[in-house]
Amino acid sequence: MNATPAGTTGFTSDELMEVNAARALADATTCFVGIGLPSTAANLARATVNPGLVLIYESGTIGSKPTRLPLSIGDGELADTADAVVPVPEMFNYWLQGGRIDVGFLGAAQVDRYANINTTVVDRGPDKPEGRLPGAGGAPEIASNCRKVLMVLRHSTRNFVERLDFVTTMGHGGGPGDRTKLGMPGAGPVAVITDLGVLRPDPATAELVLTELHPGVTVERVRAATGWELTVASTVGTTEPPTPHELAALRALKAAGKPAAARESGAAGKSGAARKPGAAAGEPAAAGKPAAAGKPGKETR
Repeated sequence: MNATPAGTTGFTSDELMEVNAARALADATTCFVGIGLPSTAANLARATVNPGLVLIYESGTIGSKPTRLPLSIGDGELADTADAVVPVPEMFNYWLQGGRIDVGFLGAAQVDRYANINTTVVDRGPDKPEGRLPGAGGAPEIASNCRKVLMVLRHSTRNFVERLDFVTTMGHGGGPGDRTKLGMPGAGPVAVITDLGVLRPDPATAELVLTELHPGVTVERVRAATGWELTVASTVGTTEPPTPHELAALRALKAAGKPAAARESGAAGKSGAARKPGAAAGEPAAAGKPAAAGKPGKETR
């Protein structure tokens, strides 16, 4: 998906989102990083607001310091620059489930009003095959066990939905107290950062509330891009635009990653593993039987 220009400000809406996502990590010590937008934000945070941030990836790398944006959790750059590489079972059993990680940073295909996440399957409508997504990965454990969770994704009615097609990862369940009932030690999602603004859970209801707008964005625009009747805070703040330093660091990270992405794309084409034309990483691929409209899947993972 292409970023939309943010007026004549010299930066795109994607850059505005990524910079604000990085700023959310200013006080974090350790971050369990999801690939994609969360990885962009976490690596930008190391280059700007939090140079000492310890980046942890699901593949077992602790303290990774990549010089470019990693292509996946298995990118060799993560292991090459890490302070330590541990077995995946140790990563989950000791570090993650042991409550030793401050922040989990996740993306999503769908989010509902309680910050529950779907990254498994989407309903494409009657007589159409369901759209298969990458799946859960470590997201359920990350959302359960990190002290808090941040989320970043683009804002549209396709992504912010009244009802998930499949519950992959629990945010705040159906409201206050659901996480406690299930024995989840972490606080769950504390902020959802999008290309339009920032949403945070209401302390009383756990429902996402619009608390900040990006420069030039209106409340009406955010409401129109949300699949439920969005609650708006009594006082809505405005985020600060990116600084020249933040933009330079972000663009340098992206530029450094382009040669590696091109090499991988070429290798995939030679092996016959190229994606369907026009499909981006993480976009649904048609497979399986049609899903019932609005009906969650049989399992939660």
